[in-house]
Amino acid sequence: LVSALQWTVALVLLALVSGAPLGLGLATMRISRFAPLRWLAAGLVLIIQGVPLLGLLFFFYFGMPVFLGVEVPALAAVGMAYMLYTAGFLGEIWRGGIQAVKQAQWEAGACLGLTVWQQFRHIIGPQALRLSLPPTVGFLVQLIKGTSLASIVGFVELARAGQVTSAATFQRLLTYGVVAAIYFALCLPLTL
Repeated sequence: LVSALQWTVALVLLALVSGAPLGLGLATMRISRFAPLRWLAAGLVLIIQGVPLLGLLFFFYFGMPVFLGVEVPALAAVGMAYMLYTAGFLGEIWRGGIQAVKQAQWEAGACLGLTVWQQFRHIIGPQALRLSLPPTVGFLVQLIKGTSLASIVGFVELARAGQVTSAATFQRLLTYGVVAAIYFALCLPLTL
């Protein structure tokens, strides 16, 4: 279970490291003044949020060989699915945080002669971060618990290791109790 916990943490880190920059890109596309860019980002977010995470996992693991004729290793399939899932949700969370900052803040930055990037970096970004931190951490908790779905495609993370251990020891209650306690120990500090 401890070695499988490492894979659970690795999946979460992989999802954040690869999905967060894409999420920031989606957030900036969604607030763009260029309408086709906003529509494209909105469409991508709708698709990503409209498809269950399990559907994304199935598509990348089972669908890629059918559509592209390429066998995808479990880690790559799971990584791509979690990356898109993270990007879609964080993009919307961060877009909401950016748009929650009053327009007058942008105007004040422009009056000071700051470029758009400087306005975002020094004025809008810190306020948006403060506003979006709670839902971002809430999503992170959901992401940690959502890694259990990776077991569906044969990826051995904490939940799958619990299944294997339970089958080997015939002590389901103890095994799943330990797995639940580990998930709780991971999520409690974030929740607090």
